[in-house]
Amino acid sequence: MHIQLTSLMVDDQTKALRFYTAVLGFVKKVEIPMGEFRWLTVASPEGHDDVQLSLEPNANPAAKAFQKAMFDQGIPLNSFTSHDLPAECARLEKRGVVFTKKPTRMGPVSIAVFSDTCGNLIQMHQVHAS
Repeated sequence: MHIQLTSLMVDDQTKALRFYTAVLGFVKKVEIPMGEFRWLTVASPEGHDDVQLSLEPNANPAAKAFQKAMFDQGIPLNSFTSHDLPAECARLEKRGVVFTKKPTRMGPVSIAVFSDTCGNLIQMHQVHAS
């Protein structure tokens, strides 16, 4: 068993697709119209080809409430890894990404947190060799 698909609620699928591809550098994998919304996934060009992130509409009032509560509490809803966190953060800042937590070492890992402009905080992490 392995993880192939994980979901992230977004307040606007078009804006999310633009952010996750044009800003973060992911690639669109699947886009299927489904009425008012789309089945929409992205993947990292540096990762495994079969691991995708679904950009799910937060149309459900419970989803909106959960997303807002997590954002307001400063809790990231997903985490991406980087082999060079400071360089990745610098690259993203040049693209306009707003970090709520700059790269910070926490024992064996460093983390940073940014807003995805679609209602979520996203954590990036780097594991340090011991």
